Amino acid sequence: MRSTLPSRSEAATALSTAVDRVESRLRNPTHVDKLAIGIDTRALAAFRVLVGLLIVADVLSRARNFSFYYTDDGVVSQSLAQSHTSDGAFSVFFYTSDPTVIAGLFVLTALVGVVLLLGYRTRVMTVAAFLLVISFDHHNPFVTSYADTLFRLLLFWAIFLPLGERWSIDALHAASRSDEYDPGSESTQAVSGPRETVAGLASVAILAQMITMYVVNGIHKSRSEMWGTTDVAPLVLGIDEMTFLLGDFMRGFPTLLGYGGVLWYYMMLTAWALVLLRGKARIAFVGLFVGGHLSFAVTVRIGAFAYVALAGLLLFLPPSFWDAVETAGRRVSRLVAARTTVSLSRGDLRQWVAILPNPRLRSSVADRGLRVTLTVVLMVAVVAVLVAPAVAIAPIADDTDGTHDSIDSTVNALSIDQPSWSVFAPTPRTTDRYYVVTGMTADGEEYDLFNDRELAYDRPYDELQKQHGTYRERFYMNSVRRAGNNDPVSDPFAEHLCETAQEDGLNVTHLQMFTVTEDITMETLDDHEDRDRSYSRFYLGGCGDNNPRDVTQPPS
Repeated sequence: MRSTLPSRSEAATALSTAVDRVESRLRNPTHVDKLAIGIDTRALAAFRVLVGLLIVADVLSRARNFSFYYTDDGVVSQSLAQSHTSDGAFSVFFYTSDPTVIAGLFVLTALVGVVLLLGYRTRVMTVAAFLLVISFDHHNPFVTSYADTLFRLLLFWAIFLPLGERWSIDALHAASRSDEYDPGSESTQAVSGPRETVAGLASVAILAQMITMYVVNGIHKSRSEMWGTTDVAPLVLGIDEMTFLLGDFMRGFPTLLGYGGVLWYYMMLTAWALVLLRGKARIAFVGLFVGGHLSFAVTVRIGAFAYVALAGLLLFLPPSFWDAVETAGRRVSRLVAARTTVSLSRGDLRQWVAILPNPRLRSSVADRGLRVTLTVVLMVAVVAVLVAPAVAIAPIADDTDGTHDSIDSTVNALSIDQPSWSVFAPTPRTTDRYYVVTGMTADGEEYDLFNDRELAYDRPYDELQKQHGTYRERFYMNSVRRAGNNDPVSDPFAEHLCETAQEDGLNVTHLQMFTVTEDITMETLDDHEDRDRSYSRFYLGGCGDNNPRDVTQPPS
């Protein structure tokens, strides 16, 4: 008796047809015009370049604390990192503890960033970059921030987008193949030129990711009466532990800051307009977000968040903007060529990139199979990463095959689950913070081990951000503070302080870790001496075989 079940080939054909229908509907000019879900391929190219630069910059930044944060000789061992990540979390660093190999992986990640920036084998490099980026985050989860979360999410969605279609080595290779096409040959297929706009599930997902971040954060902020008032921005810039560069200067303009903060709050709540506005209105709205993030970059020490957000915002800029960019670029190129002997044509570039391998081994059937596979994976990811968290879907009643659990565990293992996006929300932080670690020697002398000074509880610096060598050190100290006493996170740090003191010739026997908190008010934005202070001990320990005991207490 003939089976009524479809054959494997019939199922594949049906799936391919369904995929084509979904994507053709998304590419329909009417739908694209209504929702503005298309992304200019030059925006994708600019996004790719900035992502490559961010990867290289991140590797260089992390390398400053290489031994301290990324080897077993530091405060975060491989076993500790694995115990604080999701079950089955992927990290290439989990396969080795050799510092030399780990250093090699640092170099490899930087090289992948450079190759991605240049746009060579772009799809492969995007996948490699994503896997290496999440590897870093899992290798030390105690120094990560929302910047890392947003970066890996954008990089994940970028896997499904043609980042190398413009301004890339891949684009030059594609143009060379197109020039070699012989219309009289039946065995050679024409290679189409670059598209102006890409619209599909991937473009929807990556644009929705940015909008989700803004709108959800805005909703969190709306639950506090403070947001929407002119007091918030000046109070936030009063946090000396975070502010730097122009932060002190901008505090001198509280009214301007106040209205800027109100504007930013309402911009986040209306970020959905990024896909509704057209032409100059959209460019202006994107410009407001860009301006906001640039202001953060020069006033608040929050790492790469501003630049990661800028990469995502590039994707909203319409073709008219990129037409103007290319026109300006050609004018600059002609000006440089006229005043110097430097002249580099597209043909010259093709000759240079011709030395790089340009294999094209896949058949049209394989290409179609790969596209269908990527689209199916993308469909599942959109539901698991964007749709399900947004609508708070109830648990599936019948999940006997474990599909739901499997998808959920994969999302967690790759760290592409949506966070709460509750930055400075619902209630903004209005306190400053610094650390004092009291260490007592066998001779009864006392020191502040954290700030390398004799014991004192006053500010170690007028600008508290100087207490942390890098912004990731601030996130690490937040992790230690939250961990508290006798915890696998804080204990290695205490041991490190004891060993460092011993190397400096101090026979420290006992230590305590304190947080000193200052209340920020509008009257004390620039006058930290008049702020009310409170002291909180979060760790009590002994060095070596010494049992913990109270040392000197801070002033009441």
